[in-house]
Amino acid sequence: MTQWVNMSQLLPFLPDQTINDLYPPTTFPIEARHFLAEWVESQRWEDFTLDNVEQKTQAEILFNEALRMLQSMAHQNTNVVDRMKLMQISRNMAVCHQPLEFAVMVRNILRNESAMISMNTQIPAPEPTLPSMQDVDHLVLKVLDVQDTRQKMHQLQEELNWEKHNCESFQGPQQHNGLDQRMAEIQKVQSKIQQLDYNLKSMATKRFQLLKECINCLDQCQSRLISRLKLWRWEQHKATIGHPFDDNLNPLQTWCEQLLGVNGKLRQELMLIGEPIPELQERLGHLLQVLIQSSLVVEKQPPQVIKTQSKFSTTVRYLLGEKIAPGKPVVLKAQIINESQAKNQGSIPGDTVGELINNTAILEHNTASKSTCATFRNMSIKKIKRADRKGTESVTEEKFALIFSTEITITGCDTPYRIQMISLPLVVIVHGSQDNNALATIIWDCAFCELDRVPFVVPEYVPWRKMYNTLNSKFTSEVQTKHNLDKCNQHFLAQKIFDKPDYNGDFSNMMVSWAQFNKEVLPGRMFTFWQWFEGVMELTKKHLRTYWSEKLIFGFIGKQHLHLILKDKPNGTFLLRFSDSEIGGITIAYVSTADNGGLKIQNIQPFTKRDLEIRSLGDRILDINHITHLYPNCPKHEVFQKFYTEPQASPSGGYIPVSLQTKVGTEAASTTHQTPSMAGVCPSPSMAGVCPSPSMAGVCPSPSMAGVCPSPSMAGVNPSSSMTVAGDTSPSSVGYPLNQFQQQQYNHQDPLHPDMDVAASPPVEFLPVLPTDNMDNMDLDIESFLQDNTWREPDI
Repeated sequence: MTQWVNMSQLLPFLPDQTINDLYPPTTFPIEARHFLAEWVESQRWEDFTLDNVEQKTQAEILFNEALRMLQSMAHQNTNVVDRMKLMQISRNMAVCHQPLEFAVMVRNILRNESAMISMNTQIPAPEPTLPSMQDVDHLVLKVLDVQDTRQKMHQLQEELNWEKHNCESFQGPQQHNGLDQRMAEIQKVQSKIQQLDYNLKSMATKRFQLLKECINCLDQCQSRLISRLKLWRWEQHKATIGHPFDDNLNPLQTWCEQLLGVNGKLRQELMLIGEPIPELQERLGHLLQVLIQSSLVVEKQPPQVIKTQSKFSTTVRYLLGEKIAPGKPVVLKAQIINESQAKNQGSIPGDTVGELINNTAILEHNTASKSTCATFRNMSIKKIKRADRKGTESVTEEKFALIFSTEITITGCDTPYRIQMISLPLVVIVHGSQDNNALATIIWDCAFCELDRVPFVVPEYVPWRKMYNTLNSKFTSEVQTKHNLDKCNQHFLAQKIFDKPDYNGDFSNMMVSWAQFNKEVLPGRMFTFWQWFEGVMELTKKHLRTYWSEKLIFGFIGKQHLHLILKDKPNGTFLLRFSDSEIGGITIAYVSTADNGGLKIQNIQPFTKRDLEIRSLGDRILDINHITHLYPNCPKHEVFQKFYTEPQASPSGGYIPVSLQTKVGTEAASTTHQTPSMAGVCPSPSMAGVCPSPSMAGVCPSPSMAGVCPSPSMAGVNPSSSMTVAGDTSPSSVGYPLNQFQQQQYNHQDPLHPDMDVAASPPVEFLPVLPTDNMDNMDLDIESFLQDNTWREPDI
């Protein structure tokens, strides 16, 4: 059961912040908290998003139910104090009444909890490190005690002064008969003076002790707050690899403002003592400086891979913005620093390692959001100076950062303070081809950095279990899916990165190096593990998200495992797996009949992003008659029906309809072998192979096209597979010559990797390019077109 769903998560959402002072979230009634947690877990929150207005009705229902629940718990609670708390909270929520925002907030809370449970990462425990509103309230009460003690001391001092005055009045001329009575009164007054003086000194001692306790408590609260700010930045860093992250800074801003107010009140109390107490004054001054300097936060980080001469934006927020002294505007300046300069953040860097454009911004206060931010909208890195590289280190492994600095004066403080904050590490590139390797550096840094590390130190080796968690988190967040990589996927990825295809043991505690991740190419390949994995991720994100989310893609699987699960399956059984020999490819492995009458397992050459842009995966599966049942035994038309493209209506204007279709193996051979048999369709022998169908006989009247069509000997180009159009308009039938690279492209082979792990593939079909200047004239004269226009070779 969710143990920590409590009003500490919900109260920052409420508009009246004073509720936080009245009823500390951590003292929210325990029975009510458990009851609320059970109710939250029984509802569905995951689908709520702020931009989906259609969900507002459902959010309204849940919001009202939560409100009624709080009110019901309030009426049933026998504890008067708890009842008042619950009633006040429910009233405050009713005033706010933002059901969709409430639902999204609860969704984020549950996501954070799920991530903490499932990711098995060493996230610092919340109890000892997170600043508690209860601690702040306790501190505020202590300050009130100090103020109350001071006021009582003031009253005692006034009473003491009055009694001393009365005592002096008794010292005047005295009559003999009243001497005894006067002496008795004098003794009584003097006794009272002594008692008052004793009480005053006792309260002064108590006041001093309370001040010390307050400063100690302030120190502890502020330390927890700073730890929470560091944790917020760390979680912001982890969000790069897909970890849930709550970017709401409002609660932290409230805590900062409260601690600043407490510091100011304690400094006033010290001044009112009348005599200096250097020890306490210095401690308060140091705490004030640390708080002011720690309240600068990079709310929106710059891109972590930045190309020179390109624009980017970033936002810096000051959590004590409402306390800035009015008058002179506060201007923030950004500079770029390298790793060695980042390790020495105590001083503003003197030597520049790069030139930034538009690197200043003014801190501006937004009254509506109560935030004070400086937004750099069009910053750019004009040039960069790199450090001397060590060994085989590449430029994409060098980390930089932006440092933001300014001078600020807080209301009530005479001295201006110099403040600065550093961004997350970033990699600077000069060409788009470096982007993939630069991203690998950032992924490794985000995944394996420690909370309080020295910038920007990361381990060289990490356990495979952490590596896998990172890959899974990045994959699911990038693809935007809830379907995680399973154990089979995990095992194959481990086999691939460790180059142990035959190992069936546990990889969990094996150590993966940075070199294995993205420095060393995979055995027999021309790319690294990360380059291959990132290619699969991009392909899935752009073309296969729904297939993956609905578990129609098996994904990462080795050939041994593939043969093991398909060997006993009937003919036509297939599964979809990511290619392990080509970047960004998905292939179909299927059971087919062998020449000897038995069964064999074949792999169709992978479909890449380019292929799927031409014809979707669903339509390609529909085209291929050899495959009938998705593993383990699902008829393909049942599971892929919704992915099939509806037949297009006949085009207007007398055009002949065109359709694409994938052919594999013997189907492709039979299609391409039809070309020579069509030689007699055209009136001119030189036009053999030009006319796409018998119905077009006689269309080519001119012998001027002689030599355009290839010889019949080319009819068998790419006999293994093809994609056909209404009539054969493949390169072999259109008639332009193919060089070696183009022929390989047409055959869907990579000229750099001829040793692909597949048996056959559907190649890309290219249609001849029609001129666009006569498109309005539907009565296009074929002979004039053939005489006046030339076919141009398409970009294969």
